[in-house]
Amino acid sequence: MHEVTLILSAIEHGDPCAAEQLLSLVYDELRRLAAQKLAHEVPGQTLDPTALVHEAYLRLFGNGAKQHWDSRRHFFASAAEAMRRILIETARRKKRVKHGGNRQQLDLLDQNLAVARESPDELLALDEALMNLAKEDPTAADVVKLRFFTGLSIEQAGEVLGFSRATAYRHWNYARAWLQCEIQGKRGSAGI
Repeated sequence: MHEVTLILSAIEHGDPCAAEQLLSLVYDELRRLAAQKLAHEVPGQTLDPTALVHEAYLRLFGNGAKQHWDSRRHFFASAAEAMRRILIETARRKKRVKHGGNRQQLDLLDQNLAVARESPDELLALDEALMNLAKEDPTAADVVKLRFFTGLSIEQAGEVLGFSRATAYRHWNYARAWLQCEIQGKRGSAGI
C-alpha cells in the first residue's frame, strides 16, 4: 500500500497528526503541479502556486468535516477538483467588470498588450464542456482535470488513476477530441 494511502486511512480513523503528515508528504508535489498549471495562466496573477495549494488544502481539510479518501488516486482527484474550482472561481471573478474584466492588461516590459494563453472565457467554456464530459465519461473527465488543472503529464495522470500508459492516452485522446467538438460547437477552441 502506498504511504499516502496509509496516511489517508489514519486520517479517517481520527489520527490528529495524520493530516500534518499528509501535507508534508504531498506538499512539494502539489506545489509543483500548481506551479505548472499557473505557468499557463495570464501574467500578473495574484494567485501563486503556494496560495493555490494552501487554498486547495483548506478546502480539503479546513471545514472540519471528516473527509474520506479511499486511495492516493481519490485524494489527488479531490485535490485536482479543488484546484479546478479555485481557478474557475478566479476566472469568473476576473471576468466581472468591477474586477477589471473589461480592461486589457499592459505588459510593462515590452509595452505590448499581454495575451492570455487561457482567457477567462476560454477557461469557463472548458469548464462547462468538462462538466458535460463528466456526465458522459467521468474517467476521461478525471484525466483532463489531472492533466489540465494540476499539470500532471498523461502518464502521471494515468498512474494516479491506476491506469496503464496506453489506457491513460486512450482516455486523454478521447476526452480531448470530445471537448474540442463540444467547445467548437459553442464558441471555438479553448486550446486543449
